[in-house]
Amino acid sequence: MIRAVLRLLAYIALAMAIIAAVLDAARSVGASHIITTSLQESWQSLSAPSLALVEAYFKAHIYPILWDPLMLWILAAPTFAVFAVLAFLLYALGFRRENRAGRFAAR
Repeated sequence: MIRAVLRLLAYIALAMAIIAAVLDAARSVGASHIITTSLQESWQSLSAPSLALVEAYFKAHIYPILWDPLMLWILAAPTFAVFAVLAFLLYALGFRRENRAGRFAAR
């Protein structure tokens, strides 16, 4: 059950990565040079108060030093890349290997 949920979340993250990549590609064609939208820009355009809330929560409850180097680095990365990596990690966690012994047991 957990694997199915992880794979579903991976597919949703992959869809978001594709949408972000298409939007960046359309902007790049219009501007005649490569334009990538950072995760922070995307998040601010969708919901600026939630970004401030996450920052305040990180600094108050989670190790505050993590916000400056780690989260700012992730927020500066292109949106499509962040969601593509997230999709890969979620899919890898939800992946189930095929039972190797089961293939040859019937022979």
